[in-house]
Amino acid sequence: MLSSCIELAGAICINAASISNNSRRSFQDQSSLVACKSGSKDFIGETKNDLKESDDFKQIDNMFPKEVIDTIVSSIDDSGPLSLNTARRKDLSSSWVIEQPVSVLDSLQVGDSSANANGIAIQTQTGNHSIGKISGSLIESGKVGDSTLADAALNLTSVKVPDVKPSEEKLTPAQSARKKLRMERKVKRLRELTQKDDTTAARLEQVVAERSKNIGSGSVLSKYSIWRRDHDENSDSLVRLMRDQLIMARVYVNMAQSHNQVHILHQLRARIRDSQRSLGEATTDAELPRSASERVKAMGQILSVAREQLYDCAGITKKLRAMLQFSEEQARVLKKQSTFLSQLAAKTLPKGIHCLSMKLTIDYYKLAESDRNFPGGEKLEDNRLFHYALFSDNVLAASVVVNSTVCNAKDPSMHVFHLVTDKLNYAAMKMWFLANPPGKATIDVQNIDDFTWLNSSYCPVLRQLESAAMKEYYFKADHPTTIAAGSSNLKYRNPKYLSMLNHLRFYLPEVYPKLDKILFLDDDIVVQKDLTPLWTVDLHGKVNGAVETCGHSFHRFDKYLNFSNPHIKRNFDPRACGWAYGMNVFDLQQWKRKDITGIYHKWQDMNEDRVLWKLGTLPPGLITFYNLTYPLQKSWHVLGLGYNPSVDRGEIEGAAVIHYNGNMKPWLELAMSKYKHYWTRHVKYDHPFLQQCNISP
Repeated sequence: MLSSCIELAGAICINAASISNNSRRSFQDQSSLVACKSGSKDFIGETKNDLKESDDFKQIDNMFPKEVIDTIVSSIDDSGPLSLNTARRKDLSSSWVIEQPVSVLDSLQVGDSSANANGIAIQTQTGNHSIGKISGSLIESGKVGDSTLADAALNLTSVKVPDVKPSEEKLTPAQSARKKLRMERKVKRLRELTQKDDTTAARLEQVVAERSKNIGSGSVLSKYSIWRRDHDENSDSLVRLMRDQLIMARVYVNMAQSHNQVHILHQLRARIRDSQRSLGEATTDAELPRSASERVKAMGQILSVAREQLYDCAGITKKLRAMLQFSEEQARVLKKQSTFLSQLAAKTLPKGIHCLSMKLTIDYYKLAESDRNFPGGEKLEDNRLFHYALFSDNVLAASVVVNSTVCNAKDPSMHVFHLVTDKLNYAAMKMWFLANPPGKATIDVQNIDDFTWLNSSYCPVLRQLESAAMKEYYFKADHPTTIAAGSSNLKYRNPKYLSMLNHLRFYLPEVYPKLDKILFLDDDIVVQKDLTPLWTVDLHGKVNGAVETCGHSFHRFDKYLNFSNPHIKRNFDPRACGWAYGMNVFDLQQWKRKDITGIYHKWQDMNEDRVLWKLGTLPPGLITFYNLTYPLQKSWHVLGLGYNPSVDRGEIEGAAVIHYNGNMKPWLELAMSKYKHYWTRHVKYDHPFLQQCNISP
């Protein structure tokens, strides 16, 4: 009810003139409303109008409740006319409801020619157009709905200041009909505006809030929310605008050259340089300099000029297509270079570890011949103990595997480590464990070059590596002139596939002929629990105990093997589950019975041209141990710390062995920091050699 009164007051008082403080006090004492006069700065004029204004005030006072008068009076200040929006928004609250108004408006009628005796005439700001007048009477009781007040307000279309004669203009029937239609539309619109449904408004606000949440909430789409303006410090809208401007500027540079528009060409190039300097390597708006906004404006101005003089839809489309094609080609080249360099970084030995090997080698050859042997040689073939096989050319990585295993063993004296390395690192590996023995555990280090039985006549891999085709594949790579040109199958052009240390896992019975069971470990793992229970696991006649790695559609046989080859298709199931090297229990007695090494040799000979699988040890391992692998519980071996940033922390903490398979090895600078501490806590960084070689966490 109160809001309708204020709407009516606004219809009568279209603009409130500025009045003095004394006039306000006089107005409030009389409980009257100040009438509006357009185009006049001095509302209190000549004395002869005072009495008439006083009568007008009384008439208006009788039309509205006291609360409406107070609201309008409090909303009039020296800054200008009354704002009904301000009065409605600031001065009223939802709890201010007038249940029994002092007086209400019963009816308002518009006169066609002259004013009623009780009428009020007020001039609008347009001043010269007379449309109608107000006449009506007040009643002391009863209730009038908002729609009645709205009808009355809309019937009031224009009022005039006293002393101004009404217009004598007569309307034609057609004009009267149009006027009536306009009035009906206004009445309908005002009813819609005044009939406020709080439930509908609340529901709309809730829908808007939910829509904003769905559009936003951490996604890139939140920056395009139509419901709110984002002030996110990570916003990149200005950065993207500058990049778009640079693209269009380059397009217009090309067109300016073809049209010989030298002046625009120079300006575009200057703006491009400025924008590039401002943009730099920035990815968010917060990283841009303060001058970026000015650069955007300047670029926008020259682009506008270029568009007016050079715009050609066909030409711009052609240029943008050429730019897109060039960008795609450049992206492909950069991707190949990135792949090559990441493979190179992953397989290159860090300078610090190379330094460590050199220092250890020097110290080893300073030792007397009698001091170069490990104690506990009698335990190396004792099947009552727990034996580990570790093949590595990385001294630091091997030390972490041994240290972490011993630290978590319940009885370290029952554990025996069999290390095999190459000739280059043999002295360094021996010297490290001679100087840093693994507690009560037993350790032995062997040189792979001492295995005289491992030669090209017996081992297919060695024979293939000596072939001209393999040398061509590895070392010449079709004579590439660029990194990108020789990047095909970069993952498999890897030095580790040339090392027999990687293939020695298929010859465990030959390396350890007197052992019945052995646990094979990679050098990029960390042991977190006692591994003794693995020797009591019943493999049910299988040869290999390993953790399976297959999911719904990945790490299955069809990922590693070429099932277009009839030999593969005929002998293996493409949906068979893969498993992981890194921590494997091998029953060497069953190995010998089933001639696992012979199976490996058979399939390796068939793959001389690499038509069955690419290079590596996992594909031939899947083939060799097909239907001969017993699945272990997944908690024994958790993989992915060398490539997957989202490995579950709970799985890592609960795993017996964690595996840094992938390119991001923990001893490299590109290792993921969130996983690196599991490895570094087993490194003796206080060792003098590590400090001298600048090896630090």
